[in-house]
Amino acid sequence: MTGRRPGTSRRQLLGGLLAGVVGPQVLAAESTVRREFIDSQQTTPQVHASTLAELPDGSLLAAWFGGTAERAPDVRIWCARREVGGWTAPQPVADGRQPDGSTLPTWNPVLFQAGAAQGGPLLLFYKVGPSPQQWWGELITSDDGGRSWSAPQRLPDGALGPIRSKPLLLPDGTLLCPSSTEDDQGHWRIHFERTPDLGRHWQVGASVADPRGLGMIQPSAVLRPDGSVLAFARSMSNRIAVTRSRDGGISWSPPQLTSLPNPNAGIEALGLADGRLLMVFNPRERGRDWWNGRDRLDVAVSADGGRRWGTVLTLEDEPGQEFSYPAAIQARSGRVHICYTHKRTQIRHVELDPRDLR
Repeated sequence: MTGRRPGTSRRQLLGGLLAGVVGPQVLAAESTVRREFIDSQQTTPQVHASTLAELPDGSLLAAWFGGTAERAPDVRIWCARREVGGWTAPQPVADGRQPDGSTLPTWNPVLFQAGAAQGGPLLLFYKVGPSPQQWWGELITSDDGGRSWSAPQRLPDGALGPIRSKPLLLPDGTLLCPSSTEDDQGHWRIHFERTPDLGRHWQVGASVADPRGLGMIQPSAVLRPDGSVLAFARSMSNRIAVTRSRDGGISWSPPQLTSLPNPNAGIEALGLADGRLLMVFNPRERGRDWWNGRDRLDVAVSADGGRRWGTVLTLEDEPGQEFSYPAAIQARSGRVHICYTHKRTQIRHVELDPRDLR
């Protein structure tokens, strides 16, 4: 992305957008601060499911899973750190090695920096197991910004930890982890897990009632100014679903479908410091093949708590390719950082100024 069209002012761009002449791709040039690959040279044949955290010193840490292919026993969790000179070389930090010496694939890392300003521990949740139907949650921690890690800790039975999207720190210090399950009969259910002490003890909530049979997994939660929590989830219904909790994630409203199309692919919701909501998502309905619809990745914003959305940016649009499983955070500087799977071979990082997303 190289900037606005020659001879076109910001005012003309915005006017054209309002007139329906200029699409969100043009706004991408206006708002993008940085666009780069985290793993500039391909480290493993496939990569997927990245996650981001801002560290106490203001640098970024990214993690993802990579190996021969998803579900392969050589799939490990990799990390890279963005420092002044750019991203460090990716390093493996966790694998699925078992006590008997065998290995199982790892999945869906999720980073969370506790007490970023005070230098609290860095948490890295991930899954281990042959499939989503059989995996379990594990946790490693770091006190030095991801340079070294603790031994893996298996979470208690029934607790999976955050399933793909980042956990949410509630005002009372509870970490709310959006989670979900998939069984062998094809039933998808979302639930929420609470830990008051950063993973030492867990409270696992019941599955969120789904009377309309939307079929949801991988929720992404945001805290609202009134103290309620909104959780958005991918669904089997070609739309992003949403549910709300007014008691810190203990009980949830009946899920409803939003206006945002989605081909049953990973999403990321983010509550911005200015009160708006941001959504990174694949904006198409699903086709006959599972990858159909993952060839475009958009950013939308809502100024009314998620009732209405406007697409402000297209990150990727290339027919037949895959751009998926986004993660997003807002740094203390105010900048928004997004990372996502790029064609299953690399992880892309995009830095935005949210003031331009209008």
